[in-house]
Amino acid sequence: MAEFKHTGNRRVLTGQVVSDKGDKTIVVRVETLVKHPLLKKYIRRRKKFMAHDPANDCGVGDKVQIVESRPMSRRKRWHLVQILEKAV
Repeated sequence: MAEFKHTGNRRVLTGQVVSDKGDKTIVVRVETLVKHPLLKKYIRRRKKFMAHDPANDCGVGDKVQIVESRPMSRRKRWHLVQILEKAV
């Protein structure tokens, strides 16, 4: 896998691959915990990001790390940094 070089303050997120149907594209679901302002309980929020996978290495279920990058298409603004854990 090619090492992605980045500079500046770019967000780095960790999530799970939910789709790898597109060519050199993966869809990553990122879960975050947000504290409810009134109830003080933690709520799980999910959001999907499209990321660039130049070598088509990822499969569904892989745990990956993505970083913000320049727009590559209409919805793709993230780049795959590394695969943290392969799916079974």
